[in-house]
Order: sequence, then structure tokens, then C-alpha cells
Amino acid sequence: MPRIPILMPQLGEAIAEAVVRSIRVKPQDRVEGDQEIIEVETNKTNMGVTVPCRGKVVEITAVLDASYPVGATLGYLEVTAADAAKAGFKELGPNRGKQKTTNSRRVVEREPKKTEVASTAGVHFQVDEQETFTVAEPTAVRPTVGLPVPANATGATYLSPRMKARMQELGLNAADLSGIAGTGAGGRVTIEDFEKFVRQLDNHAQSDASPMRIAVADAMRRSCLRPLATVGRPVLLDRLLLHRKQSPNKPGPTLYVIRALAIAIAENTAVGGRLVGGKIIHPRSIDIGFAVEVDDGVLVPLIREVDNKPLKEMVDAYNQLVKQAQSRKLSLEATGTGIATVTNFGKFDLVWATPIPLPEQNLVLGLGVGRKKPVWSDEVGTFVPATEAELTLSFDHRILDGGAAGRLLSRVADLLQKPETL
Repeated sequence: MPRIPILMPQLGEAIAEAVVRSIRVKPQDRVEGDQEIIEVETNKTNMGVTVPCRGKVVEITAVLDASYPVGATLGYLEVTAADAAKAGFKELGPNRGKQKTTNSRRVVEREPKKTEVASTAGVHFQVDEQETFTVAEPTAVRPTVGLPVPANATGATYLSPRMKARMQELGLNAADLSGIAGTGAGGRVTIEDFEKFVRQLDNHAQSDASPMRIAVADAMRRSCLRPLATVGRPVLLDRLLLHRKQSPNKPGPTLYVIRALAIAIAENTAVGGRLVGGKIIHPRSIDIGFAVEVDDGVLVPLIREVDNKPLKEMVDAYNQLVKQAQSRKLSLEATGTGIATVTNFGKFDLVWATPIPLPEQNLVLGLGVGRKKPVWSDEVGTFVPATEAELTLSFDHRILDGGAAGRLLSRVADLLQKPETL
């Protein structure tokens, strides 16, 4: 009977690898099509690897706590020729790649359907199909990839081959040298400085960083390669809160802000674009993420085409995404980069903050805690109590200047004064 590989699937936009957390089957187990047999952890959520058709597990090559790239073989399934054909696999010919011959077993590969066309509806910045990529062999070391921020002053602008080899051995990158005072020429960190720093670490309590914490750290390093700035302004919430009170499904304040931001960006999509060379690449759709705090990090579920969805139609989906994020069970549709993020830091009783945009995004909009304040009313000619909060907008200064950012923020604030139009 032919054998087919169990592959690490594409787990979402911009996710290149995942860590195996549990294996729910063993060799000789019978499985059904689409049965979840392996649980993996990405930097966004926990997800399951399923089998393409029914059959018998003959081998599991995946190792617990090891990281595997998309497309890596995690094991093998023995199936009938009919089931393999239904699942879209075909037998390899004599000159088609590597073929298993042990015990007269045959390896088959999936045959792409000619009618299938890769969907690009949710892809904002697409890579040319001619590009080719190589992936490293899976290891048990958690990945710490990304372009690091140079260390303080000029200390880490040059790293000797010996230093690079030692850092690779320990799983460190240049940003980890920011705490080392270099004694070399021009403040360069020497190998002696580095080894002294490593020895001192042994005198401190240590704990392993989770994959999510490593991913957040890497994202922040890459984000800070850009010139970021933040502007802010107050916004009155009384009309929003009254509209929420009168609505049967009670949308949260964050959802109002998400919808207002999407409308404002749709009026001038360049503000949500990315600078690539000498061009600003406009987004294809207005997909907005929102921050949800989870254990040891933050997840950012994504709502797609927010500018085309009235507020009342998004409430149930938004509430469901919050629950999925808190349980780290986000669907593929809810993962991705989007073009902006909304974060309600007011939930932590914070008045003002300067959140950092994700590396793939240009904007992050923050909402502070609402507080009662005296606000001047032209109608009655005196101060009246009102609920006021601070809106902040952090942005890539290469794309927006302070004036453009201020106008975008003011437009969001104006839309929030007319919640019935959202």
C-alpha cells in the first residue's frame, strides 16, 4: 500500500514554522480523514495538524518541542490507492524525486488541481511567485530570527567571525549585546567582553522565554528599525456609551474604534500603506487587528474588510475572536498581518501610552481609560461633566508626518461622535 507524508501545513499568513507541542497518535493507529493528530504552537496561537485522508499511521518523525518549517514531513500515513487519489495524491514515477522502497512501500505526492488558484484576497503585500526560498532543517532550539536593532552606540556595529559563531552557539543576536559596555576600539564589544557578560548571567535567576515572548521580542526589534512617532488627542465618549447602552448586542468600545479607523483609512488608503523603495504600497483591503492579552504575550486577531461591514454585523464575530484568542485557538482566517492594530490600553486604567506598530504595519491606534471631566459646552455656556478618553496614534514617520497623523486621528474622533453611522 502507498505511503503519503504528513506535512506541516501553512498555518496562516506570515507564519513560517511551528513548535510541536503534543502528538496524539502512535504508529499503527488508525485515523480518519481530517483527524487532528498533532498540536503545534506558533507565535500567534495553538493549532492542529490533520491527516488528509483515512489510513494507518506507520511512522511519526516529529519530535516534541522541536520547531519545523511549513512543508516539513512530520510522519507517514499508509493509505489505499483509492483514498490517496481522493485526497489529491498521485504515485511518484521512477524519475520523480526520492521514492521510499522499504518493505515495498510506495511514497505518493499531492497532485495540485489545475483549477486551484491561490487566493490573494487577504494578502496585502504579495511576494513575486518567481521568488524561491530555502528552509533550515528542524531543530529543538526555538527560533530567534529577525533583523536585530544595533546595540548601543557603535559597540555592535562590527561582529568578528569568532563572536558571531559564539553567539550562534548560544542562540543570541546582536540586540542581546545592548547591555554590554564594549572595551574595544570605538566601543566595540570584544569576545572577552562577551564571555564576561555570559559568565555574569549565571549569577542571576533564569527562566525559558516562551515562543510567544520570543516572537514579540523579535517583532519589536524589527519594528524599531523604523522612525516611529506618536500623536494623541482627547475624545468624548458619551455618545458612544449611550449608543452602546441602547444597542441590543452591546458592542465594546474597541469595536467602535476599529470601525471608525477603517472608515478613516478607506478615505485615503495611502496612510495604511508601506514604504518599499521609492513607492508607497497601498493595501488591497482594510483588515484591522485588535490586541488581546494572553498568558505571556499579546495576540492580534484580525477582522477583514472592516470598512465594508457595519458595526452591528461585527459584534458576534468580534466577541468570538476574543474568546478564541484567550484560549489560543484562533482560526486561520483570523490570523495575518492586517494593516493596523487597535489596542484598548484603558482596560489597564492607563490614560496615555505609546504602543508600537507591528513590523508589517504602519499604524497602531490606542484608546485610554475614560474619565469624568468638566468640558465646556457652548450650548449652555458653562462646563458640564463628560466622559473623556485619550486617543493615541503611533505611526511610521516615513509614511506620515505629524499633520497627516493628526488629521487621521481627528477623523477617527469625529466618527466616534456619530456612533449611529458606524
